[in-house]
Amino acid sequence: MNALASKTPGWLDWYPNPSVPAFELPARTVDTHCHVFGPQAEFPFAPERKYTPCDASKDQLFALHDHLGISRSVIVQATCHGADNSAMVDAVASAGGRARGIATVRSDISDAELRRLDAAGVRGVRFNFLKRLVDTSPADELSAIAARIAPMGWHIVLYFESADLPELADFFGALPTPLVVDHMGRPDVTEPVDGAQFGRFLRFVEHHDVWVKVTCPERISVTGPAALDGEQHAYTDVVPFARRVVEEFPDRVLWGTDWPHPNLTDHMPDDGLLVDFLPHLALTTEQQHKLLVDNPMRLYWPGED
Repeated sequence: MNALASKTPGWLDWYPNPSVPAFELPARTVDTHCHVFGPQAEFPFAPERKYTPCDASKDQLFALHDHLGISRSVIVQATCHGADNSAMVDAVASAGGRARGIATVRSDISDAELRRLDAAGVRGVRFNFLKRLVDTSPADELSAIAARIAPMGWHIVLYFESADLPELADFFGALPTPLVVDHMGRPDVTEPVDGAQFGRFLRFVEHHDVWVKVTCPERISVTGPAALDGEQHAYTDVVPFARRVVEEFPDRVLWGTDWPHPNLTDHMPDDGLLVDFLPHLALTTEQQHKLLVDNPMRLYWPGED
């Protein structure tokens, strides 16, 4: 048996004792963005990975969801597992129909394997454009994958930074599936919410079949987790951006924890406080229910009450 790889130096493990949120999530809340890592002894990490994380098992994920009041999940393939979707598929299978999966696939994947993933609960693939996490994102290969999954009713999850949207927008707009954007396209929150960069992103969403995850304030924020200027919540600089997306596209927004929060370097968020962040970006009960229940159910469990 091969020795287990050591964690990447400086790796921050997930927060072990999250607080009990003051905000009570509505029944049937869906976490549309979470991951599993390994456990490495059972599901080895990919040789080409850019990082070696701590273990973060399906049982630990589901225990967190029970603690927070989350009913369902969408488990996104982690880059440390490459295109071996085994850990993600195992977690989805263990959820008894209360989870869906987002896979990483390569263009040489067989039709039989795509059908197997579909039967296992996978409903999309993720295209990653962050250069620190992937070496290349060849457009021709990704277009070939998109053409094959479109007839299956799958969608494409996009991970990019807003500064890179101008060079990617034409490619994204030509893809033949619905699109789901991770973390609001990672806006620069030091720029005005009414500025050119975020305005470009909003217009991209407006003019295409795009859903937006208002997730990961801990990745986007400059001010960080401390409350500032009398505010009673963390990540205050992200609020105007997330609130704008919720207000402009109430029927196409999604939320998730991003547990176990890979590749953070300055702090590890308390998942209970991330839940308490929600009522600051979705102000009304109607907005909250659409964000947390109605929209993800329509996308991932269509036709199911």
